[in-house]
Amino acid sequence: MKEVLITALGVGMATVIGAIIGFVFKKVSHKFSDIVMSFAAGIMLAAAVIGLILPSVELGGKWGLLYAIIGIFAGAICLNLMDKLIPHLHRLAGVDSENHNNANINKVLLFVLAIAIHNLPEGIAAGVGFGTGDSGQALLIASGIALQNIPEGMVIIAPMLAAGISPRKTMVCAIATGVVEVIGTLIGYLAVNIATVILPIALSFAGGTMLYVVSDEMLNETHAHGHERAATYSMIVGFCVMLILDVLLG
Repeated sequence: MKEVLITALGVGMATVIGAIIGFVFKKVSHKFSDIVMSFAAGIMLAAAVIGLILPSVELGGKWGLLYAIIGIFAGAICLNLMDKLIPHLHRLAGVDSENHNNANINKVLLFVLAIAIHNLPEGIAAGVGFGTGDSGQALLIASGIALQNIPEGMVIIAPMLAAGISPRKTMVCAIATGVVEVIGTLIGYLAVNIATVILPIALSFAGGTMLYVVSDEMLNETHAHGHERAATYSMIVGFCVMLILDVLLG
């Protein structure tokens, strides 16, 4: 349990680290952000397949493939429904730095809320990874999610400051989004330990949520600013890094 708690705090702290970087470098270039996020997308893609979906198939026995497919679609549909309930992250990312009106502040806070809500299933994925009993693989999954949280923490700072929100409140909001991830990690870990029978579907569900985030959020964002080639190769490097680590630590 100690290892899970440390991992949960690490995953949550990654958002805070990103926020601190966002304070120091308020104008991070799109190219740099796209490359970092694409690298994280590659890591998450490998983590979803190698660390979650394939173990789901193996642990499910003769019905493993069916459980995995059901779980993947359940995870993707869950996030799709969440996107229906809250505005899409991309539509909220642009903020007019000249206007400090309440409508603009509400828009930015809604953007932060959207990130926080999306962090919950990512945290659950990190926690569920420990259900396989393979701590090394679970840590790799958590590392991929944490790496993705750094640029995410970076991008929430500038819009909030531009909207006239104080630096102190901005930091509190960033920390809150990280706390959501910590809670999700603990929920995922406790759920699969209380009812191990749900582990195959829980693993693939977590994998499905990660696949959805990579495709719907990360790849769209990294290919929106004219740096598609750099982003693509960065994602491939991230995937290969995860693959190498899995083989060496497996």
